[in-house]
Amino acid sequence: MSEIAEGERTLAGRLRLASVRLNRRLRAQSTDSVVTLSQLSALSCLHKTGSMTPGELAAKEGVQPPSMTRVISALEDLGLVVRRPHPTDGRQAIVELTEAGRARIEEEVSARERWLDLQLAELDEEERAALSRAAEIMERIAAR
Repeated sequence: MSEIAEGERTLAGRLRLASVRLNRRLRAQSTDSVVTLSQLSALSCLHKTGSMTPGELAAKEGVQPPSMTRVISALEDLGLVVRRPHPTDGRQAIVELTEAGRARIEEEVSARERWLDLQLAELDEEERAALSRAAEIMERIAAR
């Protein structure tokens, strides 16, 4: 295992802390305090990926199936998702967003992006270009 240079360790720590802080500020822009972060994450996953089984959703979200079952039940109670029979496996269900669920995700994304747009507008062109490049690199790291 190669040793990480002290400057890289510092960069890793700074990036981690900056990501956590930015994420916290973005989450604070939430339009609704009824939906939890876990529920919002599941809604977002369904919005991006489409309908899937509860097991698939749990795997994508990195949680245990019983935890996802509770999340799905709460989202059903709020009218944000529905379960329908699986087309080929009668033991399974398919979870999908309702129109209300789709609208909730779009509201959340819009609120967070509006806030971030305001922050970015205060930066100069060079800073925005640097962040654009950094976003590309962070996406590549996250995809590994």
